[in-house]
Amino acid sequence: MMTSYWLSVGLTFGMALALSLMLTWLARRLAPALGILAKPDSRRKHHGAIPKLGALPLWGAFMLTILMAQSLPVERADPNEAIRLLGLLLGGTLIFVVGLLDDKFDLPPSAQLIGQLAAASIAIACLIFIERFNNPITGETVGAFPYVVTVIISLFWLLLMMNTVNFLDGVDGLAGGVNLIAAGLLFLHTLRENQLSVSLLPVALIGTLIGFLIFNWHPARIFMGSGAVYLGYVIGALSIIGGAKMATILLVMGLPLLDLAWQAARRALEGKNPMVGDRGHLHFRVLDAGLLSPRAFTLIYYAFCATFGALALMTTSRQFKLIALLVLFGIAFVGFMLVARRSRLNAPEPERQIEQH
Repeated sequence: MMTSYWLSVGLTFGMALALSLMLTWLARRLAPALGILAKPDSRRKHHGAIPKLGALPLWGAFMLTILMAQSLPVERADPNEAIRLLGLLLGGTLIFVVGLLDDKFDLPPSAQLIGQLAAASIAIACLIFIERFNNPITGETVGAFPYVVTVIISLFWLLLMMNTVNFLDGVDGLAGGVNLIAAGLLFLHTLRENQLSVSLLPVALIGTLIGFLIFNWHPARIFMGSGAVYLGYVIGALSIIGGAKMATILLVMGLPLLDLAWQAARRALEGKNPMVGDRGHLHFRVLDAGLLSPRAFTLIYYAFCATFGALALMTTSRQFKLIALLVLFGIAFVGFMLVARRSRLNAPEPERQIEQH
């Protein structure tokens, strides 16, 4: 039985990797013809026009692979798995289409939010929602919630993941690598819980991301573009499918989540739209201050996320996971303050004078 399972894992990974490589190659050639190119601006400081059609290989390779994986001889214990898979595919496809329009026409934030809400609603309608969670202090299971509360919590979670990954995509290979780590930990978690058929979903994502990262690693030959929002949707949904794995994702994504909260609060205090990107994020500040090279920063970021994510697999103690999460928040907070201070010191003299007034 396990031999056929590991064969299915290998086939799923191999197909996702092959499709990702082929579709990324195709996307790099289609992007100039479609006019989907990233040009240097106030937020991005790369050189030249870079294809930003990364949504195509990320969506195409993952979707085709998980469809193929349904024919593999793997035990399926969840009677609702098919409807949840449908929600993952339909919601993801909607995000992909809206994302392509955004990559081409630069949709306003309101239109992007409507697309994200619609995709999240599809997921929830297809039973991808958070029914209950474990109290990390008492160990008790909290739930089931009234349906309206379930919908609100699930919408918030999916929107949070989509926007967190979107804002994380600011350095070559950063968002892809962090999501690769998350997918790897989700695979190990589902395998440990004996959710064999569900475990093929993160395997498909792992193969997809490795194939894409070959082209997206610094210096990138293709950017994710709206593919970052799609990745956030997939990771958010996979953390729910087959039983919520919130602690695992919170520990992996804790640093980018805190960065998102930090920047949203800063923009709001400055009277700006909290969801409009700028170069205030941690990765931009570190690179602009010359503290690390893009590759060094990315590898350190990977190590940080992987270390805390692994803690979710090392113990079943909910109190330990809560302590780890609080430690992560504390380290990140101190790091944010130090980087912000260094950024102000490295700012041009006129800018520093304006800030002092």
